[in-house]
Amino acid sequence: MQLQTRIRSTVAGLLSSTKFAALSRHIARGRRRMSGMAPTVYYFHQVDDPHSHLAVQKLNQLRQQYALPFITHLVSASADDFKGSAEHFQHWTQQDALAIAKGYGTTLDITNTPTPEQVYQANSRLSAHLNTDTFAAEAYATGTELWTSGNLNEIDAARTSDTEIALKNGNALQTKLGHYAGAMFYFDGEWYWGLNRLHLLEQRLIDEGFASANAAPCVTLPEARDTSGLNAKHISLEYFPSLRSPYTAIGHKRVLELIERSGVSVRLRPVMPMLMRGVPAPAAKQRYIITDAAREGRFYGVPLDRIVDPFGDPVKAAFNLYAGADALGQGMEFVTAYLSAAWQRGVDITTTAGLQQVAVEAGIDWQAMVDAAAKADWQTLLNDNLSALTSANLWGVPSFRISGGNNSEPFVCWGQDRIWRVEDEIAQRVK
Repeated sequence: MQLQTRIRSTVAGLLSSTKFAALSRHIARGRRRMSGMAPTVYYFHQVDDPHSHLAVQKLNQLRQQYALPFITHLVSASADDFKGSAEHFQHWTQQDALAIAKGYGTTLDITNTPTPEQVYQANSRLSAHLNTDTFAAEAYATGTELWTSGNLNEIDAARTSDTEIALKNGNALQTKLGHYAGAMFYFDGEWYWGLNRLHLLEQRLIDEGFASANAAPCVTLPEARDTSGLNAKHISLEYFPSLRSPYTAIGHKRVLELIERSGVSVRLRPVMPMLMRGVPAPAAKQRYIITDAAREGRFYGVPLDRIVDPFGDPVKAAFNLYAGADALGQGMEFVTAYLSAAWQRGVDITTTAGLQQVAVEAGIDWQAMVDAAAKADWQTLLNDNLSALTSANLWGVPSFRISGGNNSEPFVCWGQDRIWRVEDEIAQRVK
């Protein structure tokens, strides 16, 4: 294993460990106590972020259930480098929020694209309600107007200074604490994104004694319709994973289980890792991704463990072999074994011996795969997959596209935390 791979793997293993999660909590708690502050949850609201519009609809429920303050802050949109693809980001975030709103018992209607002036008007209105009992209701009402008619009140000149100060303070605190996006909750060293991670925040608050005895999270994960026995063979599921993706690694088992349950027809379409195709990811984003993926992995019983980070030439060699496995009709078996080897079991997949071990565990004849790979064009294969992904206004993994059944329009979504939505879509199309 090369030194750079060893360093990357060691850092990834540290950041994804339970010891690091506990240490982050301990340090943040210690700093808070030294400053004389009480335990507090901070919520960062971005008015032109549809996920913030969904999250704020649960704020009052959280305040009522947990015996600690929820302090609200206004923040601006993150810089383009944090968006992954600035070209596709706005389309994705709106479509994604619309796709999950009903599952979480929230509402969202988008018929207006907010202008900078409308965004400022919304911030101006909300700056007067920060940390009041009216914030959640006012944020919901303001967001509803912003995303539909856009007809907000004119900017109050007397509040202009207050608005700018509120945004400046919110942005500064968020940066200081180590994040960059809206719809984020922060508590003693950990970040929780919007509706998707509230169950984890709530469980932590319950475990640390901020709720009454026998309390349960009030914002639960959506339950998809069960596709068992539906025989959804006439439905097509395009699955876009990557071999260097912790989110793919922790979600892959659930994807396989969904495929087995539903009988959906699958087309496996792996793509090159984002950093290797020029998608920016500043340090704060990379750190959040690995720590959040590790936390999600522990929740779903697929923890990130002994990691060998397959970056650069090693992952290219793996994709070359994948093309051979795909030609043999064993592409999914290769991806399954590789993800487990690289993200859970510490197999040195940067070596031939490590890749041979992957082949054995996948049940693939090594020499047959090598011979098939020599005849395949893995770069064209991955480029075609990437073109299909970006044409759907997506750029990250794991992503999914469902087509067929009783709906002529394809449905696309992104994320291991959207597997429930994939299953729900399959069930709808069969029905």
